Amino acid sequence: MDGHGPQSDPLAQAAALMGRARRLLALTGAGISTDSGISDFRGPQGLWTRDPAAERRANIEVYLSDAEVRRSAWRHRLESTSSTRPEPNAGHLALFELERRGVLELLVTQNVDGLHLAAGHDPRRVVEIHGTMTAVQCMSCGARSPMPEVLDRVRGGEEDPACREPAGAGPCGGILKSATISFGQSLVPEDLARAEQAALRCDLILTVGTTLGVYPAAGLVPVARNAGASVVIVNGDPTELDALADVVVRGRIGEVLPRLIEASA
Repeated sequence: MDGHGPQSDPLAQAAALMGRARRLLALTGAGISTDSGISDFRGPQGLWTRDPAAERRANIEVYLSDAEVRRSAWRHRLESTSSTRPEPNAGHLALFELERRGVLELLVTQNVDGLHLAAGHDPRRVVEIHGTMTAVQCMSCGARSPMPEVLDRVRGGEEDPACREPAGAGPCGGILKSATISFGQSLVPEDLARAEQAALRCDLILTVGTTLGVYPAAGLVPVARNAGASVVIVNGDPTELDALADVVVRGRIGEVLPRLIEASA
C-alpha cells in the first residue's frame, strides 16, 4: 500500500466497495480464528499436521464404527476445554460491526468454534455451515444438548457417553457426537439453501480467512459474482479464487479487517 489513492491501495479500494454495499454476505474460514488461539487444519502448525489421528476422528464412518476412536475424541475434547477458553478477537468484532450497521445480510462460517455468535451476532444472521463444537447431537434420535453437559459426564468417568433422551421404556442410548459436519456427512440442506439464496441476493461478498478450496462453501463466490455482486477477499495467503475478486487484501486478519471495516463506514 503506497498511499497514492484507492486504485493503488487494496484496502482503500475494498473499503470503497463495502461502503456502497447494502446487502453484504460474509464467508469466513479458519484464518479469522487463529488470533483467538485456534489452529487451522492443514497449515504447518495445523491440527491435522500436528495430530494425524484427529483427521481419523473426523471421519463419520470411523467414528460410528470404532468405540476407541470415540473414546479418543472425547478425551481430546476434555483436554482441549481444560485450557483457556478461546474468545472472539478483533476480526470477529469487526464483522459484528457490519451487522450493527444493518448491512450484513448473512454470515456463513466454515468454522465450528462458535466465536461469531460469542461476538454478539444474531443467530438468525449466522449459518454455521460445518456445524458447531458448542453442542452435541445424538446420531440416532437427533436430540441436541450443550457440549459442557456431556463433557461433565466424560469427566465423571463415561468414556463413550450415550444419549439419555427418553425413548420407549428407557433412554435412547444412541451414539453422541459433536454437532459438527464430519467427513462423510452431508451439510444441512436448509443451511446450504440459506447461504445460496444470500449469495444470489447480496451486492457484495466478503471472504475472510479462507483459502476458498472447500466446497460447497467456496462455491458461494462464483454464485454471487455471476449474480452481479462485487467480490472482496481478505486473507493472509493467496486463495484459489483470487482471480474472481474485484479486490484482494493481504494481511493478518485481526489487523487488516478492523481497519477495512472502519474505513468503509
